[in-house]
Amino acid sequence: MSDGSKKGRDGTFALTCAVPDSGNDTIQLAHGGGGRAMARLFDSIVRPAFDDPELDRRHDGAVLPIEGALAFTTDSYVVKPLFFPGGDIGTLAVNGTVNDLAMCGAKPLYLSVGFILEEGFPLASLRRIACSMRDAARAAHVRLVTGDTKVVDHGKADGVFINTSGVGQIVAPTPIGPNAICSGDAIILSGDIGRHGMAVMAAREGFGFETPIESDCAPIAAPVLALIEAGIGVHCLRDLTRGGLASALVEIAETGRQAITIDETAVPVRPEVGAACELLGLDPLHVANEGRFVAFVSRRDKDRALEVLRRLDITSGAVVLGEVHDGPPGQVSCRGPLGVDRVLDMLNGEQLPRIC
Repeated sequence: MSDGSKKGRDGTFALTCAVPDSGNDTIQLAHGGGGRAMARLFDSIVRPAFDDPELDRRHDGAVLPIEGALAFTTDSYVVKPLFFPGGDIGTLAVNGTVNDLAMCGAKPLYLSVGFILEEGFPLASLRRIACSMRDAARAAHVRLVTGDTKVVDHGKADGVFINTSGVGQIVAPTPIGPNAICSGDAIILSGDIGRHGMAVMAAREGFGFETPIESDCAPIAAPVLALIEAGIGVHCLRDLTRGGLASALVEIAETGRQAITIDETAVPVRPEVGAACELLGLDPLHVANEGRFVAFVSRRDKDRALEVLRRLDITSGAVVLGEVHDGPPGQVSCRGPLGVDRVLDMLNGEQLPRIC
């Protein structure tokens, strides 16, 4: 490929179009130029993977038939490594956005995707990521309807960064959020914690744990919708991504001006995750997840909420974690196995960089 410049007879340089070698199997700068190279990339990888009529329109945006109140979210993904046990950056991008919509009490419907690609990134890896996104979108029952591609110089982007935005239809009968929690609410954790952060850490650093750890990356809209359809009094939902369970609980308590107490012995942590955290000096309560959430529900609905969640594979390990109570606003206490309380705080700094 041309380096993008040409020296003239007078010694000056004139810019020329970077033309990719048609036989090249990596991303070239021209793939982001809006011309035939970009069209070939779209037709050979993006459109076949996502296969949606809206993409076939080749328009500047998607026209969506939606009625009623909407939830809208956006997120960017820069995980390193791009591929890890239990998922990859594509799976993460779809599930992360779907889960954010579900936490708003919405049924996820549509996604957009923006690829920031680095010159030299293998087309085979991009195809693998696109197929992962297709499979994740199908599993979550959402459509990927519009997107964009940009290419940056080699060395400027760790291969690929992805931005996804999502739109969902609100189905919760009342607003869901931290301001809705109240004294007496039960706090339900949807399953074991810490797997995503430790899976990414192990893959990045090359740790050979005796028992392999796989990310819990998964869509969690189905159990949330099941709670709402069952008439459970859901007051707040939060997925446990960066900062883990502890940071999520502190943020909710501070925003809702309530006190929270949880039972540390009730927190499910798989033995291999617990052993890895102990080895590395990490607290599982602060380790990231990508398929787990907490639900704050009315005390009267606690048992029925557990019953609903345990019917589904993704939330079969749901447990009652603690409760909201009168106390210092914003304080989260964790009762240990010896009955001694410790105060939890948000994660300070970066415990596990680049996990999503």
